[in-house]
Amino acid sequence: MKRKKYADELTEDELRLRLMQKKMIGRDARIASYRASGRVVDAQNAPINAELSWNPDKGISESDVKAPPKKRFDKILLSIELLAVAGVIVMLLIGTQILQNINRESAKSMILPTLTPTALIQAVVLPGGHTPPDASGVGQFNESEIPEHLRGIVSVVPEKPVLAPGTEQIVRLRIPAINVDAPVVQGDDWESLKLGVGLNHFSPLPGQPGNVVLSGHNDIFGQVFRDLDQLKPGDEIIVLTEKNAYTYNVQNTEVVLPHQVEVMAQTTDETITLISCYPYLVDDKRIIIKGKIL
Repeated sequence: MKRKKYADELTEDELRLRLMQKKMIGRDARIASYRASGRVVDAQNAPINAELSWNPDKGISESDVKAPPKKRFDKILLSIELLAVAGVIVMLLIGTQILQNINRESAKSMILPTLTPTALIQAVVLPGGHTPPDASGVGQFNESEIPEHLRGIVSVVPEKPVLAPGTEQIVRLRIPAINVDAPVVQGDDWESLKLGVGLNHFSPLPGQPGNVVLSGHNDIFGQVFRDLDQLKPGDEIIVLTEKNAYTYNVQNTEVVLPHQVEVMAQTTDETITLISCYPYLVDDKRIIIKGKIL
């Protein structure tokens, strides 16, 4: 059931229609009273209101009253509002997708790769450094090779490691090609190298994976490594323990600067590294001999 409209809700045509309907009802009542009194009235030529010129016999229906057309500006505004809402929805969807992508990338970056253990190099400069020997054949520890801010640390003699009972301690080194047959002592500091070939504390047991690092002087304290530069690939380096002998083959020779301590890094296979000052009586570099176990 349609709600009855109030007067202020009616259009001009609707108001006119209702006024004409009321006048038509009044007109019909007057004509009926005239006829009842014997008076003759021509209904065809008796308009309700001459100014309106509306003939009631013609009639008018509710459908004849047209609603006022919607304004074009209102349609434009509605279209803009709909587009704005659609744009907001699209932006929300795009923003959600971007946020999800950022979260996925962040999660991937937080997954750390499997780390491969890297052997620590426990040295600032390569061992064996000293000044060229003087006229009496005596040299001194070359402190100038060490960065000034680290000299106080390097000058401290490291404590000798305590070996577990039954450990195969290296006691001797033989290199037949250059007639080396020398004792091996624990440690490669200045005092240790006065006694023979020094074994770096971080070396593995002989015959085990890793890098056995041995150092010796070339022109002082017995000149044990005087002829390292004469070794050729394939020459034997024999490491002796109290129980066994382990033979390594020379692989290559190189000359490096004192700070290139990476040559002492541990390896995954059974290797050996021999270190001495170089050149003879100059001693501003190091000669490095690399070998691999047979």
